[in-house]
Amino acid sequence: MSTPEAKELNLLNKVELRIALADSDPKLEAVLKTYLAPLLLKLASEHVISICQHINTRIKPPSIRLPVPALLKQFKEHPTIPLIRHFDLIYVQQGLDRLPAAERIELFPSLIHGIADNGSSSGPHGATLFNLLLRLLPQFPLPPRGSKEDGELRERLGLTERPVDAKFLATWFSKVILLTVGRPGEKGDALEIPQRCPGISVDEYAFLTLGGKPETWTLEGKSGLNLVATKIAVAKFVSSGAFTHEDRFLPALFASADSNSRISDIGDDILKRTLPCVSLEDSSLIGQLFHIYFGGSGTQGAPPVKPALQTKILGLLSKSAISTTFTVNVMRVVAEGILPPGNASESTGAASGISGREASKLRGAIFSFINWVTRMGSVSDLRSIAPTLVYKLRDYIEHQGWPSQSASNEGVRSSAEASLRGYAYESIGLLAKSSPEELVLDPNMDLLRWLFRSLSEEGSGESISVSVEEGISSIIGAFSGELGVDVTEALRSLLLQHMELQIGDDSPSGDGSKVRRSTRFVAVRFANRSLPYSDEAGRWIDLLAIGGRSGERSDVVEEGRKGLDPHWHKTLNHGYGASRSVDTSAKCKFPDITRLVLYIFGELTENDDASRMSALQSRQAFALAPAIAYCRRVLLTQALGETNLAPIVDVDWERKLDSIVSADESARKNIKEYLRNFTSAEASLGTQIAIRFLHAVFDGLVWNHGEGLERCGEYFVELCSLYTNKLVKPLVGRVQELGRAIFSNNFQTRSTASHALGILASHDACLDEEVRHIAVPFLHIAEAWRGAIGAEINKIHGSILALGYLFSRLSFRRRLSSVPESTLMSFMSIVFDILVESRDSLLQEAAFLAIGQLSIFSVLSPTSIPAPHTAQLAVEKLAGSAKTGNEKAVTALGRFAMIFVGPENEDSQLYSTILDHIYKLHELRQPEFQFSVGEALSCVAAGWNSKVLNMEIDIEGNVSSIAPCQRKLSEIMDRVLQHSKQRKPALRKYCGHLPGVQECLRSFQAAFKGFLSDRDELVQETACRGLALVYEKGDKNVKDDLVRDLVSSFTRNTTNLSGNVTEETELFEPGALPTGEGKGVTTYKDIMSLASEVGDPSLVYRFMSLASNSAIWSSRAAFGRFGLGSVLSDSSVDGYLAENPNLYPKLFRYRFDPNPVVRKSMGDIWTALVKDSSAIIDKYFDSIMEDLLKNIVGKEWRVREASCSAIADLVQGRPLAKYEKYLGDMWSLGFKVLDDIKDSVRAAAMGLCRALTASLIRIVESPSSSSSKDSNAMLENVMPFLMSTSGLEASAQEVQMFALGELELLHSLSGLFFVTNNRLRHVARLLGLLSSLEPATINYLHLNASKYNLTEEKIDAARLMSIRSSPMMEAIEKCLDLVDEPTMSRLVPSLESAIQQSVGMPSKVGCSRVLVTLATRHSYLFRPYADPFLKLIEKAVLDRNDTVSGSYATAAGYLCRVASDKQILRLVKFCKGLYFSGEDEKKRSSDRFSNLGVDFLPFIFIAKHDLDKHVKEYFEDSWSENAGGARAVLLYLEEITELCMNHLESPRWVVKHACALAIADVVVSGGGELNLSNAERIWPILEQAIGGKTWDGKENVLEAFVLFARTGSELWEKQPDVAKRITEITFREAKRNNPAYRCQALRLLGQYSETRDDIDLFPEVYSIVSSTIEVLMDESESSKMDIDSTDGSHSSRVVQEMTIANGISTLFRSLRVSYAGGSEFAHRLERAFAVTRKANASATIAIQTATVEGLKDVLDKLHVSDTSNLAVDQWDGILMGIFKGMGPIEDGPESLRSKRSDCIEALVRVLGKVYSGNSLSETRALLQDEVDGAVNRERSLPIKTTLRRTSEELLRLRNAG
Repeated sequence: MSTPEAKELNLLNKVELRIALADSDPKLEAVLKTYLAPLLLKLASEHVISICQHINTRIKPPSIRLPVPALLKQFKEHPTIPLIRHFDLIYVQQGLDRLPAAERIELFPSLIHGIADNGSSSGPHGATLFNLLLRLLPQFPLPPRGSKEDGELRERLGLTERPVDAKFLATWFSKVILLTVGRPGEKGDALEIPQRCPGISVDEYAFLTLGGKPETWTLEGKSGLNLVATKIAVAKFVSSGAFTHEDRFLPALFASADSNSRISDIGDDILKRTLPCVSLEDSSLIGQLFHIYFGGSGTQGAPPVKPALQTKILGLLSKSAISTTFTVNVMRVVAEGILPPGNASESTGAASGISGREASKLRGAIFSFINWVTRMGSVSDLRSIAPTLVYKLRDYIEHQGWPSQSASNEGVRSSAEASLRGYAYESIGLLAKSSPEELVLDPNMDLLRWLFRSLSEEGSGESISVSVEEGISSIIGAFSGELGVDVTEALRSLLLQHMELQIGDDSPSGDGSKVRRSTRFVAVRFANRSLPYSDEAGRWIDLLAIGGRSGERSDVVEEGRKGLDPHWHKTLNHGYGASRSVDTSAKCKFPDITRLVLYIFGELTENDDASRMSALQSRQAFALAPAIAYCRRVLLTQALGETNLAPIVDVDWERKLDSIVSADESARKNIKEYLRNFTSAEASLGTQIAIRFLHAVFDGLVWNHGEGLERCGEYFVELCSLYTNKLVKPLVGRVQELGRAIFSNNFQTRSTASHALGILASHDACLDEEVRHIAVPFLHIAEAWRGAIGAEINKIHGSILALGYLFSRLSFRRRLSSVPESTLMSFMSIVFDILVESRDSLLQEAAFLAIGQLSIFSVLSPTSIPAPHTAQLAVEKLAGSAKTGNEKAVTALGRFAMIFVGPENEDSQLYSTILDHIYKLHELRQPEFQFSVGEALSCVAAGWNSKVLNMEIDIEGNVSSIAPCQRKLSEIMDRVLQHSKQRKPALRKYCGHLPGVQECLRSFQAAFKGFLSDRDELVQETACRGLALVYEKGDKNVKDDLVRDLVSSFTRNTTNLSGNVTEETELFEPGALPTGEGKGVTTYKDIMSLASEVGDPSLVYRFMSLASNSAIWSSRAAFGRFGLGSVLSDSSVDGYLAENPNLYPKLFRYRFDPNPVVRKSMGDIWTALVKDSSAIIDKYFDSIMEDLLKNIVGKEWRVREASCSAIADLVQGRPLAKYEKYLGDMWSLGFKVLDDIKDSVRAAAMGLCRALTASLIRIVESPSSSSSKDSNAMLENVMPFLMSTSGLEASAQEVQMFALGELELLHSLSGLFFVTNNRLRHVARLLGLLSSLEPATINYLHLNASKYNLTEEKIDAARLMSIRSSPMMEAIEKCLDLVDEPTMSRLVPSLESAIQQSVGMPSKVGCSRVLVTLATRHSYLFRPYADPFLKLIEKAVLDRNDTVSGSYATAAGYLCRVASDKQILRLVKFCKGLYFSGEDEKKRSSDRFSNLGVDFLPFIFIAKHDLDKHVKEYFEDSWSENAGGARAVLLYLEEITELCMNHLESPRWVVKHACALAIADVVVSGGGELNLSNAERIWPILEQAIGGKTWDGKENVLEAFVLFARTGSELWEKQPDVAKRITEITFREAKRNNPAYRCQALRLLGQYSETRDDIDLFPEVYSIVSSTIEVLMDESESSKMDIDSTDGSHSSRVVQEMTIANGISTLFRSLRVSYAGGSEFAHRLERAFAVTRKANASATIAIQTATVEGLKDVLDKLHVSDTSNLAVDQWDGILMGIFKGMGPIEDGPESLRSKRSDCIEALVRVLGKVYSGNSLSETRALLQDEVDGAVNRERSLPIKTTLRRTSEELLRLRNAG
């Protein structure tokens, strides 16, 4: 029995025998198909190895196919037997390329299946399999992206079941994209450099190159791959549905950074679609990106990827928050990416070795990444990396040269480097901010000092300084917390140092560098944001910014002002830092006044003025004025800080503070009390500070020799009025310094200095003697008032004021006895003299003030008026001046009245006289003057109890010491009320100063209320403030009555003018209602007069209605502007409004009134009245909405406009359920108002509609199910409305435009709604609206294009561009993007209807564009419907408008891509018929020509010869895209000739000419020769084409005809009749009379003459040429004028010359020696000479050149022809004739002379042929002389060389003879 080994051996022998017996390749292939795979299973036997060797020898022929599928399957099934797998792969590799393409593609899934396992188990085997996959990849057909097949591809390839295979492929595909193939490694003695490339390690490189085989990626090997093509195939495969987004992410990233645009474009596209689906917060992915960025370690690891990919990776890392946690990698990125070139050796990164643009891009990405890390990194991570990174960045900057560029790097060398340097500064700031404790919050301030020095000394340009400033700004936030004492002190020192630096100063560093740039703005900004508001140094820096330097920049001053303003300081620092508690309330911590004064002004020194002024100057004297003003505000705020009277710190804080201090009596009392407590101890610090500050203010008053600083004088007087006598006492000793200020030429300085003197000199510390010593000089100066002029007037003015203030204050202090009575009486005499006699306004004003001061302080009395003056006279003078509008006079009059109110003067007649004068002042229409009248009346009525006199008490004392006044309030109030009823404006100011009269409150209320509707704002304000006072003083009943009346006035729509109108009542502003001739309707009397003139009494009522309306809105405007909002606010809590809330709907609407005054007023009232706005609106929503909808169509335009704006605001942000029931009314009324007659109302209605649309959009975009339900409901109602006659089809253009815009927006957001909810009919309607919405001006231009120098084509081109970019077209296409199979069936009928019914050009073009979109982007869905539309287009392309026709033609081309072959052939038939028999010619697109070329291309070939350039262009493009070249014509020769034959007889000339040119092109495309069959097919058509009369372009047909004669010689040689016919046609065409055609025909006749060397053509040619030239020469003589051509061709004279030249050339070319005997040839030549002589009579260059060229042609023929039949004597005549015929050698331009020299050389060659001895010696000698002479005269070296050569040849002939 045989053993198994024996059986196995027997089987192997049989197999070997079968292989050996296979005597042919097919037989061997069949045997191997059966036995090769099983044979390899027995590889353990040595016999199998020998069989394999035999097989290897036999299968070398590539025709033998191997069983690759079986071998591959066997490879997969034996994973543990390496030997079998090895041989399997060998034969698979060898047999793969021998398989047909279809079978190779079938192997693709098998190769992919399990490739991950194969690659992990055996690297070489996996590499081979992957290489095989790459070889098959370009051949694998990928389905269209997004199609159903694409979605199923992953499952079809088995990657769904084995995702590990997909990951394996994606990994290695990414490596392929990174692969760059280099040269093999160099071998040394013992070391071989490993092969690798960026991003790929040594092992990976070996995997991709099959172990380092160089032929793997070269086309030299049989199985080599093209690297670029493979990468493109890989990228396309990765983009398919076979891979998930996670799988394709890295390959897409690598491809997008490839340097080849074909690869990077694909990568960018994939990355755009993939990136949104990949989480960049995956730590493993981020770690992988960092690894790819840096590469591996050691020589075996992967080098870093290329800079372009590193830049891409950094861009992705800059979008990942988790990337900031990789701190080590972050530092490595910076270290390797921005190292200076000198330190590049420290890094192994690729970034350090690059330069140029790549380096700039990479470093820019690095800085962007640093920015991202600082913004997104955690505190702990940033603290760990910030110091190192800052060090690296500083090193980077300093290496370039710092703070200015070094000599080798002067200036940043490029904009990219400048940008990087700026990025470095910015990054340093961001990093320092993230880790302040380690970098900036140290006492040395090293980094901050470095940045400030960089800013001041950086010399790289302004852009760099901006970056430095940005870096410093970033650090500011680090100082927002509580700083240590050392840090704070260092910061102050640094900032103050930079505040004092100036451009050009030496650097504080002491290294010799200069300051180039001011850092003051940054220093001020840093101080404002890093130092608290209470810091004295910070505020001193602000003061230096404001006044520390003359000519300071405006931004520095503005920043300083913001720093001093507590509101701005609080606002700027709100949110800075987390550790500082920013006070957002009204309270603000101010600097301590004690420390502030000491810091700014220093401690109080000895009373040495010089030392004090020197000290001030050393502290920046320019800042003194703002410093005083600021310290005053701090002092007053600190004094009021303990009370509730301190103003709220807001934007108006400073003004409010001044107002409180000047007008609030309780506030002044509190300030005085504070100052008493502050300076309670005489030697206390507070006392010293108060005195020191007062000294500083006094210094400001007397600054610059008495000129003073700003408002220092006012502040000094104010402080003195608040200080105690004890505090003022130290200043008494400086009273003499006020002298210069009192005599100053500045009015304000004189006034305040005089006031200050009265305060100081009247002080108890000033001795009586000193007072007299002070008063007497002023009195002496005042006495000289009568003769004073110029500056002396100013001195007298100051002296009178000083004495007035001095004597009045002495009286108050009861020290009037300090001065002699004579002195006082002298002064009063001077004052009254000036009052009565002087006409100088300045002196009069001084007298007014002195009288007022002396009166109120009881210095003056009725009995003390100096004679001869009397009180009556003084009153008349004061009243007279007051009537001129002098406010100071009326003030003095009121105060003068106080001296007549004493007990002894109670019934004084003068008192009543003064009152009468004051009452009469209401006649003056000066609002400001009336305030002074009110003040005067207040003084008369209440005396020192009037608040007007509060500010007059400017020294410490008791008012009761002054004699009390007898009150006469009742009488005055009666007169005041009487004036108010008559609408007199005398009440305006003093109504608020009578607070104690309860019984008159209701009367005052009625009076004030009547003035609310006054047109004058001052009257309104006075009335409002009066009502506020009434409300404040009244009880609850009075308050409720007042609110009820106010609300009634506020909400009613009519006003009662009865009882308030007189003839003189002004109802309208002057000029508001002009009637012509400069007149107009203003008063009630004017209305009555106008009505009487026109005889229409109704005018009275109409004008009164207008006045009433004006009054209503004026009163409403007054509500919020002047404080009535507080009245309503108080009432809303517990008063009338709490029980009657009907005001809210009206008030809500008024907040949106078009009048900005009313709008602001109502807004203020709403804010005061409504504490919780949202709650009130929700509570009264329905009432508000109903009121608004009612008034939106009201009669008044302002009500309609306000209602629109109010509704828009009301629905914003509210749920749909709140206003759903009003939605229909809102849309309908809103669109109705869109067509309002007033522009502003239409604009408001537009805003309402936009607000409604915005709310709809929010609902549509919301993902919740409830929102989806709401959006569908809203769209169901809104869409029909927008597309109805109320929307897009409305008559108003504004309505149309709005509806269009909103519809486009809704389409873009809710296109799915239109598709899924059976709203596809909207697409068809939108197409129709493209035409109806086109502006009418376009149609007008189209009809009148010629008037505007336009063409219809240009207009249509512009319209076409507009349609393509139209938002409506975009909306349509967005809807089409969402079409699926069910909705496509519903879309098709509506689209067909739209195509058939469209009228306008835009709609038709839009329909064609929709067809193109469907055919290209939805081909799979649209394919079943393409044929009907293609048929429908056949009618559409016949449109009369070329643009429409062309658009449909283009659409037809795209439809051919998806249409059936049958329909396409039908279209071809239609196109042929249309072209050959129709009126228009259209283009076709070309996508299916590969299958239907025989039907398309012949027709296109003919049509591309159309004479219309537009039609020709279309068909030329189609031909060039689909035909292989000129030789492709022969491929379709039969079809082309058939079409030409059929249509050459067409009645349409354009078709006939196109066919003729086409057949001519066929001849030209045939090349050098035509075979007999082709020539026989072409000849009859060509003969027919050349027939008929001439036409433009026929010369091309004739040229092809002559070419046919040369290339088709086989035909006419075989058929003599054809040859004869060709000759006849050629002669016939040469005889044509068309000038341009004849010119070319003669030229071609010459070519034909050369071609037909078998017949003698000279006689006929001579006849044609001579007659033609004779005719042309005669025409030339008869018409000397040259006429330019109008079509751009040659002029008539040029054509004539070219015709003669061509004729001469043809004549000489037809000469043949062989067809004429000796004498005959000479005779013919002589006849030709005769023609040329006549032609050369015109002596044109062209004709002479043609003659010389023709003669040379004859000479060349004589040289090569048999001339034995010519006798010697004939030669002499021939040669001399030729020589003479060419003309003088030296005549003409160089080109002509050159041709003559060549012709002479040819003549000498002929002469040498026949020259012998004595024969022709004379001819030779003559030629010798002529040539030698020409050599001497010739200037051109090449011509001279030719002539010399000719001369030498003649000499040789002579010597030889």
